[in-house]
Amino acid sequence: MLGAISGDIIGSRFEAWPVKSKDFELFTEQCRFTDDSVLTIALADSLLHNVPYGQNLKTFFTRYPHAGYGGTFAIWAASNQADPYYSFGNGSAMRVSPVGWVFNDEQTVLDQARASAAVTHDHPEGIKGAQAIALGVFLARQGTGKSDIQDQIQTMFGYDLSASLDEIRPGYSFDVTCQGSVPQAIRAFLESTDFEDAVRNAVSLGGDSDTQACMAGALAEAFYGGLPRDIARESLSRLDEFLRGIVYDFYASIIPDQELPSI
Repeated sequence: MLGAISGDIIGSRFEAWPVKSKDFELFTEQCRFTDDSVLTIALADSLLHNVPYGQNLKTFFTRYPHAGYGGTFAIWAASNQADPYYSFGNGSAMRVSPVGWVFNDEQTVLDQARASAAVTHDHPEGIKGAQAIALGVFLARQGTGKSDIQDQIQTMFGYDLSASLDEIRPGYSFDVTCQGSVPQAIRAFLESTDFEDAVRNAVSLGGDSDTQACMAGALAEAFYGGLPRDIARESLSRLDEFLRGIVYDFYASIIPDQELPSI
């Protein structure tokens, strides 16, 4: 889960100023957590304390109303509306990584990914994006190889993951749909050599950089067995005490073999 948060923070400063390069400073004063981190942590809190997904999404929105949410989500979260709004935006996929860590069989991961998405993103593409990232996290932490992860995601969801980043990058632009950003984020992970490289790959595409780095970072953390300690520390330090406390609780309860640095 911290991999998703780190990707979000690192990619945040490039969302409006895309960079088509892997050569950039990871953390600057402009790096901050956004709605990607807030809602990822909201789902983690839901799973820790058995709070309905939709309820926590609204609660965390109220606590962090200026984190950079999409307009339709913000309207939904600020209202008394409980029904979803048929979105296929990548918000369902960027927040789902805790699901891939908590549950220990594939079908439950898929069912819970669907449930976490469907409170807002009940369009088939919104469901599919969330399930693809959650399944990728689950498979990666189980020790599944990249080629098998790629094959399973392509077979189950119909994503074409064959194009290389070098082929995608020149013509790629900002895209907040699941179908236009989730496959690219997965490809950024598949081509990576370590966690940092996965995040740099995702940012280098020049699209919805914080969300793509969030998704690629989630997959990379699970596959590579955690984050470099300096990246973990820097990311945790940029969260406030409330959000950071939930992250620590999640790792203590769900991923105890990964000891996070103290802040």
